[in-house]
Amino acid sequence: MDEADKEIQQNKEAVKQDAKGLWESLKSFVLELLDFRADTDREVTIEHIKNDIPFKGATAWILICSIFVASIGLNADSTAVVIGAMLISPLMGPILGMGMSIAINDIDTLKKSLINLTTMIVLSLMTAYLFFKFFPLGNQETSELLGRTQPDIRDVLIAFFGGLALIIARTKKGTIASVIFGVAIATALMPPLCTAGYGLANGNMKFFLGAMNLFTINTIFIALATFIVLKVLRFPMRKYANSKKRKRIAQLASLAAIIVMIYPTITFLRVLKDSGFERDYTNYLKTEIDSNNELWFQKGILDTDKKTITLYFNGEIAEATETDLRNEVKKYDNIGDFEVKVNGNKNRSFDKISDAYDRAIVDLDKKDNIISGLQNEIENLKIQIANINKKNNSFSFSEMSKDAKIQFQELESFGFSKMLISDDFRTVDTVNVATVKWKSSLNDSVIKVRDNQLIIWLKEQVKADSIVLKK
Repeated sequence: MDEADKEIQQNKEAVKQDAKGLWESLKSFVLELLDFRADTDREVTIEHIKNDIPFKGATAWILICSIFVASIGLNADSTAVVIGAMLISPLMGPILGMGMSIAINDIDTLKKSLINLTTMIVLSLMTAYLFFKFFPLGNQETSELLGRTQPDIRDVLIAFFGGLALIIARTKKGTIASVIFGVAIATALMPPLCTAGYGLANGNMKFFLGAMNLFTINTIFIALATFIVLKVLRFPMRKYANSKKRKRIAQLASLAAIIVMIYPTITFLRVLKDSGFERDYTNYLKTEIDSNNELWFQKGILDTDKKTITLYFNGEIAEATETDLRNEVKKYDNIGDFEVKVNGNKNRSFDKISDAYDRAIVDLDKKDNIISGLQNEIENLKIQIANINKKNNSFSFSEMSKDAKIQFQELESFGFSKMLISDDFRTVDTVNVATVKWKSSLNDSVIKVRDNQLIIWLKEQVKADSIVLKK
Protein backbone atom coordinates (compact mmCIF):
# COMPACT_ATOMS: atom_id res chain seq x y z
CA MET A 1 0.00 0.00 0.00
CA ASP A 2 1.54 3.30 -1.04
CA GLU A 3 1.46 6.53 0.94
CA ALA A 4 -1.58 7.91 -0.91
CA ASP A 5 -3.69 4.87 -0.03
CA LYS A 6 -2.60 5.08 3.59
CA GLU A 7 -3.59 8.72 3.74
CA ILE A 8 -7.01 7.98 2.27
CA GLN A 9 -7.55 5.17 4.78
CA GLN A 10 -6.56 7.42 7.65
CA ASN A 11 -8.99 10.09 6.46
CA LYS A 12 -11.82 7.55 6.35
CA GLU A 13 -11.05 6.41 9.87
CA ALA A 14 -10.98 10.00 11.04
CA VAL A 15 -14.40 10.69 9.45
CA LYS A 16 -15.83 7.58 11.13
CA GLN A 17 -14.49 8.66 14.49
CA ASP A 18 -15.88 12.15 14.03
CA ALA A 19 -19.31 10.76 13.03
CA LYS A 20 -19.29 8.39 15.98
CA GLY A 21 -18.36 11.20 18.29
CA LEU A 22 -21.10 13.42 16.86
CA TRP A 23 -23.69 10.65 17.31
CA GLU A 24 -22.58 10.02 20.88
CA SER A 25 -22.74 13.72 21.63
CA LEU A 26 -26.21 14.03 20.11
CA LYS A 27 -27.38 10.92 21.96
CA SER A 28 -26.02 12.22 25.22
CA PHE A 29 -27.68 15.59 24.66
CA VAL A 30 -31.08 14.05 23.96
CA LEU A 31 -30.89 11.70 26.96
CA GLU A 32 -29.86 14.53 29.21
CA LEU A 33 -32.64 16.71 27.79
CA LEU A 34 -35.40 14.14 28.38
CA ASP A 35 -34.12 12.56 31.59
CA PHE A 36 -36.15 13.79 34.58
CA ARG A 37 -35.04 11.18 37.10
CA ALA A 38 -32.34 13.42 38.54
CA ASP A 39 -34.93 16.00 39.60
CA THR A 40 -37.17 13.46 41.31
CA ASP A 41 -37.89 13.77 45.01
CA ARG A 42 -39.47 10.43 45.85
CA GLU A 43 -40.19 10.86 49.54
CA VAL A 44 -41.69 14.35 49.16
CA THR A 45 -43.80 13.22 46.17
CA ILE A 46 -45.31 10.32 48.12
CA GLU A 47 -45.97 12.54 51.11
CA HIS A 48 -47.68 15.25 49.04
CA ILE A 49 -49.88 12.78 47.19
CA LYS A 50 -50.96 11.15 50.46
CA ASN A 51 -51.76 14.57 51.95
CA ASP A 52 -54.14 15.31 49.05
CA ILE A 53 -56.12 12.07 49.47
CA PRO A 54 -58.17 12.80 52.64
CA PHE A 55 -61.65 14.19 52.06
CA LYS A 56 -63.23 15.98 55.00
CA GLY A 57 -63.87 19.40 56.43
CA ALA A 58 -62.70 22.20 54.15
CA THR A 59 -62.04 19.80 51.25
CA ALA A 60 -65.67 18.66 51.27
CA TRP A 61 -66.98 22.24 51.19
CA ILE A 62 -64.52 23.17 48.43
CA LEU A 63 -65.86 20.25 46.38
CA ILE A 64 -69.49 21.28 46.96
CA CYS A 65 -68.75 24.88 45.96
CA SER A 66 -66.84 23.79 42.85
CA ILE A 67 -69.75 21.52 41.85
CA PHE A 68 -72.20 24.42 42.14
CA VAL A 69 -69.90 26.70 40.16
CA ALA A 70 -69.42 24.06 37.43
CA SER A 71 -73.18 23.36 37.27
CA ILE A 72 -73.94 27.06 36.89
CA GLY A 73 -71.29 27.35 34.18
CA LEU A 74 -72.67 24.37 32.29
CA ASN A 75 -76.21 25.70 32.61
CA ALA A 76 -75.16 29.18 31.43
CA ASP A 77 -73.01 27.67 28.65
CA SER A 78 -70.01 29.62 30.03
CA THR A 79 -66.61 28.05 29.40
CA ALA A 80 -64.84 30.54 31.67
CA VAL A 81 -67.00 29.61 34.68
CA VAL A 82 -66.48 25.89 34.05
CA ILE A 83 -62.71 26.41 33.93
CA GLY A 84 -62.86 28.24 37.27
CA ALA A 85 -64.70 25.29 38.83
CA MET A 86 -62.09 22.85 37.54
CA LEU A 87 -59.27 24.86 39.13
CA ILE A 88 -60.75 24.67 42.64
CA SER A 89 -61.88 21.04 42.43
CA PRO A 90 -60.04 18.61 44.82
CA LEU A 91 -60.88 15.48 42.79
CA MET A 92 -57.35 14.93 41.51
CA GLY A 93 -55.87 13.90 44.90
CA PRO A 94 -57.50 10.45 45.32
CA ILE A 95 -56.91 9.61 41.65
CA LEU A 96 -53.15 10.17 41.97
CA GLY A 97 -53.30 8.21 45.22
CA MET A 98 -54.79 5.22 43.39
CA GLY A 99 -52.05 5.18 40.76
CA MET A 100 -49.28 5.67 43.31
CA SER A 101 -50.57 3.02 45.76
CA ILE A 102 -50.70 0.39 43.02
CA ALA A 103 -47.20 1.33 41.83
CA ILE A 104 -45.62 1.01 45.30
CA ASN A 105 -47.79 -1.86 46.65
CA ASP A 106 -49.42 0.35 49.31
CA ILE A 107 -52.75 -1.34 49.89
CA ASP A 108 -53.77 0.97 52.76
CA THR A 109 -53.34 4.06 50.60
CA LEU A 110 -55.28 2.34 47.82
CA LYS A 111 -58.22 1.72 50.18
CA LYS A 112 -58.19 5.32 51.38
CA SER A 113 -58.03 6.60 47.79
CA LEU A 114 -60.94 4.44 46.63
CA ILE A 115 -63.11 5.34 49.65
CA ASN A 116 -62.43 9.07 49.31
CA LEU A 117 -62.92 9.06 45.53
CA THR A 118 -66.22 7.20 45.88
CA THR A 119 -67.38 9.68 48.53
CA MET A 120 -66.42 12.59 46.30
CA ILE A 121 -68.30 11.12 43.33
CA VAL A 122 -71.48 10.51 45.36
CA LEU A 123 -71.38 13.99 46.91
CA SER A 124 -70.74 15.58 43.51
CA LEU A 125 -73.65 13.74 41.89
CA MET A 126 -76.01 14.67 44.74
CA THR A 127 -75.01 18.35 44.59
CA ALA A 128 -75.39 18.55 40.80
CA TYR A 129 -78.70 16.65 41.00
CA LEU A 130 -80.14 19.11 43.51
CA PHE A 131 -79.01 22.09 41.46
CA PHE A 132 -80.46 20.91 38.15
CA LYS A 133 -83.61 19.53 39.82
CA PHE A 134 -84.68 22.69 41.63
CA PHE A 135 -82.95 25.53 39.78
CA PRO A 136 -85.62 27.25 37.59
CA LEU A 137 -83.39 27.23 34.50
CA GLY A 138 -81.77 23.87 35.18
CA ASN A 139 -83.22 21.88 32.26
CA GLN A 140 -81.47 23.59 29.35
CA GLU A 141 -79.29 21.34 27.17
CA THR A 142 -76.37 23.67 26.45
CA SER A 143 -73.36 22.93 24.25
CA GLU A 144 -71.19 22.64 27.37
CA LEU A 145 -73.43 19.81 28.63
CA LEU A 146 -73.66 18.08 25.27
CA GLY A 147 -69.87 18.14 24.92
CA ARG A 148 -69.51 15.84 27.97
CA THR A 149 -71.77 12.99 26.83
CA GLN A 150 -69.87 11.39 23.93
CA PRO A 151 -66.20 10.69 24.69
CA ASP A 152 -63.91 9.86 21.79
CA ILE A 153 -60.25 9.01 21.22
CA ARG A 154 -59.22 12.59 21.92
CA ASP A 155 -60.57 12.41 25.47
CA VAL A 156 -58.55 9.25 26.07
CA LEU A 157 -55.34 10.90 24.85
CA ILE A 158 -56.01 14.11 26.81
CA ALA A 159 -56.54 12.14 30.05
CA PHE A 160 -53.42 9.99 29.56
CA PHE A 161 -50.97 12.71 28.52
CA GLY A 162 -52.49 15.14 31.02
CA GLY A 163 -51.93 12.55 33.73
CA LEU A 164 -48.33 12.09 32.56
CA ALA A 165 -47.70 15.82 32.75
CA LEU A 166 -49.28 15.99 36.21
CA ILE A 167 -47.35 13.16 37.83
CA ILE A 168 -44.06 14.28 36.25
CA ALA A 169 -44.67 17.75 37.67
CA ARG A 170 -45.52 16.30 41.11
CA THR A 171 -42.33 14.23 41.20
CA LYS A 172 -40.12 17.20 40.37
CA LYS A 173 -38.35 19.02 43.16
CA GLY A 174 -40.35 22.22 43.58
CA THR A 175 -43.72 21.29 42.04
CA ILE A 176 -44.72 23.30 38.98
CA ALA A 177 -48.10 24.74 40.04
CA SER A 178 -48.99 25.98 36.56
CA VAL A 179 -48.72 22.41 35.22
CA ILE A 180 -51.10 21.13 37.90
CA PHE A 181 -53.63 23.85 37.09
CA GLY A 182 -53.29 23.16 33.38
CA VAL A 183 -53.92 19.43 33.83
CA ALA A 184 -56.98 20.18 36.00
CA ILE A 185 -58.41 22.23 33.13
CA ALA A 186 -57.42 19.84 30.34
CA THR A 187 -58.68 16.61 31.92
CA ALA A 188 -61.94 18.23 33.09
CA LEU A 189 -62.95 15.87 35.89
CA MET A 190 -65.64 18.13 37.31
CA PRO A 191 -67.91 18.85 34.26
CA PRO A 192 -68.69 15.16 33.51
CA LEU A 193 -69.93 14.66 37.08
CA CYS A 194 -72.15 17.74 36.81
CA THR A 195 -73.48 16.51 33.48
CA ALA A 196 -74.23 13.12 35.06
CA GLY A 197 -76.15 14.95 37.81
CA TYR A 198 -78.08 16.79 35.10
CA GLY A 199 -78.98 13.45 33.51
CA LEU A 200 -80.28 12.11 36.84
CA ALA A 201 -82.29 15.26 37.55
CA ASN A 202 -84.00 15.14 34.15
CA GLY A 203 -84.32 11.36 33.84
CA ASN A 204 -81.96 11.35 30.85
CA MET A 205 -79.95 8.13 31.20
CA LYS A 206 -78.10 8.78 27.94
CA PHE A 207 -76.60 11.93 29.45
CA PHE A 208 -75.84 10.16 32.74
CA LEU A 209 -74.12 7.12 31.22
CA GLY A 210 -72.19 9.15 28.64
CA ALA A 211 -70.91 11.62 31.23
CA MET A 212 -69.95 8.88 33.71
CA ASN A 213 -68.11 7.07 30.93
CA LEU A 214 -66.08 10.22 30.25
CA PHE A 215 -65.35 10.65 33.97
CA THR A 216 -64.26 7.01 34.25
CA ILE A 217 -61.95 7.39 31.23
CA ASN A 218 -60.33 10.48 32.75
CA THR A 219 -59.94 8.82 36.15
CA ILE A 220 -58.48 5.53 34.92
CA PHE A 221 -56.05 7.05 32.45
CA ILE A 222 -54.74 9.63 34.94
CA ALA A 223 -54.19 6.82 37.44
CA LEU A 224 -52.58 4.70 34.72
CA ALA A 225 -50.19 7.51 33.77
CA THR A 226 -49.28 7.89 37.45
CA PHE A 227 -48.61 4.16 37.75
CA ILE A 228 -46.39 4.08 34.65
CA VAL A 229 -44.30 7.13 35.62
CA LEU A 230 -43.69 5.93 39.18
CA LYS A 231 -42.66 2.54 37.84
CA VAL A 232 -40.25 4.15 35.37
CA LEU A 233 -38.80 6.28 38.17
CA ARG A 234 -38.46 3.12 40.31
CA PHE A 235 -40.21 4.48 43.35
CA PRO A 236 -39.43 2.28 46.36
CA MET A 237 -41.92 -0.47 47.09
CA ARG A 238 -43.49 -0.44 50.52
CA LYS A 239 -41.88 -3.03 52.79
CA TYR A 240 -43.80 -5.19 55.22
CA ALA A 241 -42.28 -7.03 58.17
CA ASN A 242 -44.34 -10.10 57.43
CA SER A 243 -43.02 -11.75 54.28
CA LYS A 244 -46.35 -13.46 53.60
CA LYS A 245 -48.19 -10.19 53.93
CA ARG A 246 -45.65 -8.49 51.65
CA LYS A 247 -46.14 -11.22 49.06
CA ARG A 248 -49.92 -11.01 49.35
CA ILE A 249 -49.86 -7.22 49.05
CA ALA A 250 -47.65 -7.46 45.98
CA GLN A 251 -50.05 -9.94 44.42
CA LEU A 252 -53.05 -7.70 45.20
CA ALA A 253 -51.26 -4.67 43.78
CA SER A 254 -50.36 -6.59 40.63
CA LEU A 255 -53.95 -7.78 40.28
CA ALA A 256 -55.21 -4.23 40.76
CA ALA A 257 -52.76 -3.01 38.12
CA ILE A 258 -53.96 -5.65 35.68
CA ILE A 259 -57.61 -4.77 36.36
CA VAL A 260 -56.84 -1.10 35.90
CA MET A 261 -55.13 -1.87 32.59
CA ILE A 262 -58.09 -3.88 31.22
CA TYR A 263 -60.62 -1.06 31.07
CA PRO A 264 -58.27 1.53 29.48
CA THR A 265 -57.21 -1.01 26.88
CA ILE A 266 -60.80 -1.95 25.99
CA THR A 267 -61.89 1.67 26.07
CA PHE A 268 -59.02 2.82 23.90
CA LEU A 269 -59.63 0.12 21.30
CA ARG A 270 -63.38 0.73 21.27
CA VAL A 271 -63.07 4.51 21.02
CA LEU A 272 -60.35 4.17 18.39
CA LYS A 273 -62.61 1.88 16.37
CA ASP A 274 -65.59 4.22 16.71
CA SER A 275 -63.41 7.15 15.65
CA GLY A 276 -62.38 5.20 12.56
CA PHE A 277 -66.04 4.56 11.73
CA GLU A 278 -66.89 8.24 12.10
CA ARG A 279 -63.88 9.38 10.08
CA ASP A 280 -64.59 7.07 7.14
CA TYR A 281 -68.32 7.83 7.27
CA THR A 282 -67.66 11.58 7.17
CA ASN A 283 -65.24 11.19 4.26
CA TYR A 284 -67.74 8.97 2.46
CA LEU A 285 -70.50 11.57 2.71
CA LYS A 286 -68.16 14.37 1.67
CA THR A 287 -66.62 12.56 -1.29
CA GLU A 288 -69.52 10.53 -2.67
CA ILE A 289 -72.59 12.62 -1.81
CA ASP A 290 -71.87 16.24 -0.88
CA SER A 291 -69.78 16.76 -4.01
CA ASN A 292 -72.68 15.64 -6.24
CA ASN A 293 -74.98 18.62 -6.76
CA GLU A 294 -77.62 16.43 -8.42
CA LEU A 295 -78.31 14.56 -5.17
CA TRP A 296 -80.67 16.29 -2.78
CA PHE A 297 -79.16 14.78 0.37
CA GLN A 298 -81.25 15.15 3.53
CA LYS A 299 -79.56 13.12 6.28
CA GLY A 300 -77.62 9.94 7.00
CA ILE A 301 -77.60 7.51 9.93
CA LEU A 302 -74.54 5.43 10.85
CA ASP A 303 -75.35 2.32 12.90
CA THR A 304 -72.08 0.67 13.94
CA ASP A 305 -73.85 -2.17 15.80
CA LYS A 306 -75.91 -3.30 12.80
CA LYS A 307 -73.19 -2.18 10.35
CA THR A 308 -75.58 -0.14 8.23
CA ILE A 309 -75.52 3.30 6.64
CA THR A 310 -78.98 4.70 5.93
CA LEU A 311 -79.16 7.63 3.51
CA TYR A 312 -82.23 9.81 3.02
CA PHE A 313 -82.68 11.97 -0.10
CA ASN A 314 -85.24 14.54 -1.18
CA GLY A 315 -85.97 13.20 -4.62
CA GLU A 316 -86.02 9.95 -6.55
CA ILE A 317 -82.69 8.09 -6.75
CA ALA A 318 -81.86 6.14 -9.89
CA GLU A 319 -80.82 2.49 -9.61
CA ALA A 320 -77.43 3.27 -11.11
CA THR A 321 -76.83 5.87 -8.41
CA GLU A 322 -77.84 3.44 -5.67
CA THR A 323 -75.46 0.81 -7.03
CA ASP A 324 -72.65 3.34 -7.22
CA LEU A 325 -73.21 4.44 -3.59
CA ARG A 326 -73.08 0.82 -2.41
CA ASN A 327 -69.93 0.08 -4.37
CA GLU A 328 -68.05 3.22 -3.31
CA VAL A 329 -68.38 2.42 0.40
CA LYS A 330 -66.21 -0.68 -0.13
CA LYS A 331 -63.19 1.58 -0.72
CA TYR A 332 -63.09 2.57 2.98
CA ASP A 333 -61.24 0.37 5.47
CA ASN A 334 -63.51 0.75 8.50
CA ILE A 335 -66.94 0.82 6.82
CA GLY A 336 -66.18 -1.29 3.75
CA ASP A 337 -68.46 -4.12 4.92
CA PHE A 338 -71.36 -1.86 5.92
CA GLU A 339 -74.70 -2.18 4.14
CA VAL A 340 -75.85 1.03 2.44
CA LYS A 341 -79.61 1.65 2.47
CA VAL A 342 -80.86 4.37 0.13
CA ASN A 343 -84.23 6.01 0.75
CA GLY A 344 -85.43 8.42 -1.93
CA ASN A 345 -88.62 10.47 -1.92
CA LYS A 346 -90.35 9.69 -5.21
CA ASN A 347 -93.01 12.29 -4.55
CA ARG A 348 -90.32 14.98 -4.54
CA SER A 349 -88.33 14.02 -7.62
CA PHE A 350 -87.36 16.71 -10.09
CA ASP A 351 -89.77 15.50 -12.77
CA LYS A 352 -92.63 15.37 -10.29
CA ILE A 353 -91.92 18.86 -9.08
CA SER A 354 -91.65 20.12 -12.68
CA ASP A 355 -95.01 18.55 -13.54
CA ALA A 356 -96.60 20.04 -10.45
CA TYR A 357 -95.15 23.42 -11.36
CA ASP A 358 -96.53 23.19 -14.91
CA ARG A 359 -99.97 22.20 -13.59
CA ALA A 360 -99.93 25.10 -11.21
CA ILE A 361 -99.10 27.48 -14.05
CA VAL A 362 -101.97 26.07 -16.14
CA ASP A 363 -104.38 26.42 -13.21
CA LEU A 364 -103.28 29.99 -12.70
CA ASP A 365 -103.85 30.73 -16.39
CA LYS A 366 -107.35 29.23 -16.18
CA LYS A 367 -108.12 31.29 -13.12
CA ASP A 368 -106.82 34.40 -14.87
CA ASN A 369 -109.11 33.67 -17.86
CA ILE A 370 -112.10 33.14 -15.57
CA ILE A 371 -111.40 36.37 -13.74
CA SER A 372 -111.01 38.21 -17.05
CA GLY A 373 -114.35 36.82 -18.30
CA LEU A 374 -116.10 37.82 -15.10
CA GLN A 375 -114.67 41.30 -15.38
CA ASN A 376 -116.02 41.56 -18.94
CA GLU A 377 -119.46 40.42 -17.78
CA ILE A 378 -119.39 42.98 -15.00
CA GLU A 379 -118.57 45.72 -17.51
CA ASN A 380 -121.41 44.58 -19.78
CA LEU A 381 -123.83 44.60 -16.88
CA LYS A 382 -122.70 48.07 -15.96
CA ILE A 383 -123.38 49.22 -19.52
CA GLN A 384 -126.84 47.55 -19.51
CA ILE A 385 -127.74 49.14 -16.20
CA ALA A 386 -126.58 52.50 -17.48
CA ASN A 387 -128.72 52.07 -20.60
CA ILE A 388 -131.71 51.06 -18.49
CA ASN A 389 -131.23 54.04 -16.27
CA LYS A 390 -130.83 56.24 -19.29
CA LYS A 391 -133.97 54.77 -20.82
CA ASN A 392 -135.90 55.16 -17.58
CA ASN A 393 -134.84 58.74 -17.32
CA SER A 394 -135.68 59.50 -20.99
CA PHE A 395 -138.98 61.17 -20.05
CA SER A 396 -140.03 63.79 -17.51
CA PHE A 397 -142.95 62.88 -15.30
CA SER A 398 -143.98 66.47 -14.84
CA GLU A 399 -144.20 66.96 -18.60
CA MET A 400 -146.03 63.64 -18.97
CA SER A 401 -148.59 64.58 -16.30
CA LYS A 402 -149.25 67.94 -17.97
CA ASP A 403 -149.75 66.29 -21.35
CA ALA A 404 -152.00 63.65 -19.79
CA LYS A 405 -154.22 66.37 -18.28
CA ILE A 406 -154.42 68.14 -21.63
CA GLN A 407 -155.30 64.92 -23.46
CA PHE A 408 -157.71 63.70 -20.79
CA GLN A 409 -159.62 66.52 -19.10
CA GLU A 410 -161.57 64.08 -16.89
CA LEU A 411 -158.42 63.03 -14.95
CA GLU A 412 -158.38 64.00 -11.29
CA SER A 413 -154.99 62.37 -10.44
CA PHE A 414 -152.24 60.63 -12.37
CA GLY A 415 -149.21 58.54 -11.36
CA PHE A 416 -146.54 56.55 -13.23
CA SER A 417 -143.76 54.20 -12.06
CA LYS A 418 -141.68 51.12 -12.96
CA MET A 419 -142.23 48.15 -10.65
CA LEU A 420 -140.11 44.96 -10.27
CA ILE A 421 -142.13 41.74 -10.35
CA SER A 422 -141.32 37.98 -10.25
CA ASP A 423 -143.73 35.25 -11.17
CA ASP A 424 -141.43 32.22 -10.51
CA PHE A 425 -139.40 33.87 -7.71
CA ARG A 426 -136.22 33.37 -9.72
CA THR A 427 -136.31 35.85 -12.57
CA VAL A 428 -137.18 39.52 -12.26
CA ASP A 429 -139.11 41.64 -14.77
CA THR A 430 -139.83 45.38 -14.93
CA VAL A 431 -143.50 46.47 -15.35
CA ASN A 432 -144.79 50.01 -16.24
CA VAL A 433 -147.56 50.90 -13.85
CA ALA A 434 -149.93 53.89 -14.27
CA THR A 435 -152.29 54.96 -11.48
CA VAL A 436 -155.30 57.08 -12.45
CA LYS A 437 -158.45 58.52 -10.92
CA TRP A 438 -161.29 59.76 -13.12
CA LYS A 439 -163.97 62.24 -12.22
CA SER A 440 -166.91 60.67 -10.45
CA SER A 441 -169.35 62.13 -12.96
CA LEU A 442 -168.16 59.69 -15.64
CA ASN A 443 -170.11 56.49 -16.03
CA ASP A 444 -168.43 53.10 -16.31
CA SER A 445 -168.64 52.80 -20.09
CA VAL A 446 -166.93 56.16 -20.61
CA ILE A 447 -164.26 55.30 -18.01
CA LYS A 448 -163.51 52.06 -19.86
CA VAL A 449 -163.03 53.94 -23.13
CA ARG A 450 -160.83 56.53 -21.44
CA ASP A 451 -158.71 53.75 -19.85
CA ASN A 452 -157.98 52.20 -23.24
CA GLN A 453 -157.14 55.58 -24.73
CA LEU A 454 -154.78 56.41 -21.82
CA ILE A 455 -152.97 53.06 -22.18
CA ILE A 456 -152.40 53.59 -25.91
CA TRP A 457 -151.12 57.11 -25.26
CA LEU A 458 -148.72 55.99 -22.48
CA LYS A 459 -147.25 53.23 -24.68
CA GLU A 460 -146.28 55.85 -27.22
CA GLN A 461 -144.87 58.17 -24.57
CA VAL A 462 -142.59 55.65 -22.76
CA LYS A 463 -141.97 53.39 -25.76
CA ALA A 464 -143.26 50.33 -23.90
CA ASP A 465 -145.17 47.25 -25.09
CA SER A 466 -147.46 46.99 -22.08
CA ILE A 467 -148.89 49.23 -19.40
CA VAL A 468 -150.58 48.12 -16.21
CA LEU A 469 -153.36 50.49 -15.18
CA LYS A 470 -154.41 50.79 -11.55
CA LYS A 471 -157.21 52.85 -10.08
